[in-house]
Amino acid sequence: GKGAVMRMGDQDRQAIPAISTGSLGLDIALGIGGLPKGRIVEIYGPESSGKTTLTLSVIAQAQKAGATCAFVDAEHALDPEYAGKLGVNVDDLLVSQPDTGEQALEITDMLVRSNAVDVIIVDSVAALVP
Repeated sequence: GKGAVMRMGDQDRQAIPAISTGSLGLDIALGIGGLPKGRIVEIYGPESSGKTTLTLSVIAQAQKAGATCAFVDAEHALDPEYAGKLGVNVDDLLVSQPDTGEQALEITDMLVRSNAVDVIIVDSVAALVP
């Protein structure tokens, strides 16, 4: 139909709402001031490269803006004290520590469908593999 194929320049640019990562340099590098809201973002890197720290920083920034956040801890490695030091309000954070990858995905699906949560972190995707 009409508009099925078009030039990217033909469309008006839309402002994409974002959640700050807590790192000004990274927010600038991402081009929109943080991670895009309403999208799936995968943070990939080797072990101990700061992936969980980055996600906790995103949660802290989102909570400061009034967002409801959830952390699906598939690795059972979330340290509430460390999260608190990064600025996470651990009392308001929804946390799940599922027993299986399937359970983690079911919980994540339920959280998404509820529309009651603004940010959902799954740590880690690698832990979901049977």
